[in-house]
Amino acid sequence: MICYEYINEYIRNTIKKSEGILKELEEFAKENHVPIVHPEVAKLLQVLGILKKPKRILELGTAIGYSSILLSQILDTDGKIDTIERYELMVERAKDNIKKAKLEDVINIITGDALEVLKCLNKQYDIVFLDAAKGQYPEFLPECLRLLSPTGLLISDNILYKGMIASDDLVVRRKKTIVKRLRFYLDTLCNSEDLETSIIPIGDGVALSYKK
Repeated sequence: MICYEYINEYIRNTIKKSEGILKELEEFAKENHVPIVHPEVAKLLQVLGILKKPKRILELGTAIGYSSILLSQILDTDGKIDTIERYELMVERAKDNIKKAKLEDVINIITGDALEVLKCLNKQYDIVFLDAAKGQYPEFLPECLRLLSPTGLLISDNILYKGMIASDDLVVRRKKTIVKRLRFYLDTLCNSEDLETSIIPIGDGVALSYKK
């Protein structure tokens, strides 16, 4: 956690709880140790989506389909989501969950390595949600920006990485490379002439980058 535990507990007890398929997936993720977005980050995504009214969303890191199903609720009329996942087991679970949510016509799963898939895409997206391999964020960035529409929003999750990005005292030896790459990624976002970026210390850290 990057916030005081009592703050996280208060926020999570105060925000409106999920229902239906999202609640089921939250319980599955908790029982099976599958990483999904934190509850407070989920609410941030919903509010941002309501404000943005995206027609098309790109997600990197499908996992069990939780975020895609969540984001489907804030799409504009006839909106679509493309989501990329490399692990076959996750792809199959996500497909089952998306089918259960009756969103097969809205959410399109692309199986493969994210960087390779990104290079093959040529659509424009109103929101790009980056929640894949943290050490590859710097490599993903040029392709994400190419695909992000003008005035689009890049949302990068887990950007403070358990606080390690902000303090060397917290860095675990085997995570040094990821920390170095995430720091470089954040420096790039914050110093880009094409982006306006805010770093928000909720969940595991979220960066919001508006494409000018």
